[in-house]
Amino acid sequence: MNRVLVAEDLYLLREGLVHLLQAHGFTVVAAVESGPELLKGLIELRPDVSIVDVRLPPTFTDEGLQAALAARKQVPGLPILVLSQHVEQLYARELLADGSGAIGYLLKDRVFNAEQFIDAVRRVAEGGTAMDPEVIAKLLASNARNEPLAALTPREREVLEAMAEGRSNAAISQRLYLSESAVAKHTAGIFAKLGLGPSDDDNRRVLAVLAYLNSR
Repeated sequence: MNRVLVAEDLYLLREGLVHLLQAHGFTVVAAVESGPELLKGLIELRPDVSIVDVRLPPTFTDEGLQAALAARKQVPGLPILVLSQHVEQLYARELLADGSGAIGYLLKDRVFNAEQFIDAVRRVAEGGTAMDPEVIAKLLASNARNEPLAALTPREREVLEAMAEGRSNAAISQRLYLSESAVAKHTAGIFAKLGLGPSDDDNRRVLAVLAYLNSR
């Protein structure tokens, strides 16, 4: 899976993304700069993953996300990696609402190196998730009054945030300086409190948690 569609209105950033992706073995099937072009490309080309800016011509408001949402209604599970300057909670929720996964949401000024970005692109293309910690923190905060979520301990919330980023138990243990068995115990506790059945599939676990966070 290496066919990528890029949607970005700024020429230098768009070309930079194209060259970066090509340098890492991806085939860029299209590089568009407007909402209508994006929607057409998503439906007709059905790329393995699309990198989408939130604000595109003609109105520079939310064309990118609206096109992504419209395309996923026609092609369920179409992989979308959003790049944004801000945390758009409403759209993050809408993208996660169908629970089919293959969604990423990164903040442009928090992508610090090529490896981080390419890893996110590949993870989304494979059907997983790649969520910026700030996006997850906003989603968690907006659901803070939800009784099951409020029952989580501070450590469980840290584990949940890392899970939502798409991290494995091994990666979480390294980040939080915990043993993998401790991470597994916290994960089991999280699912028990949220009423979600545990799974050995990391992507499914993350999608289940995000689907829960998306609930209102």
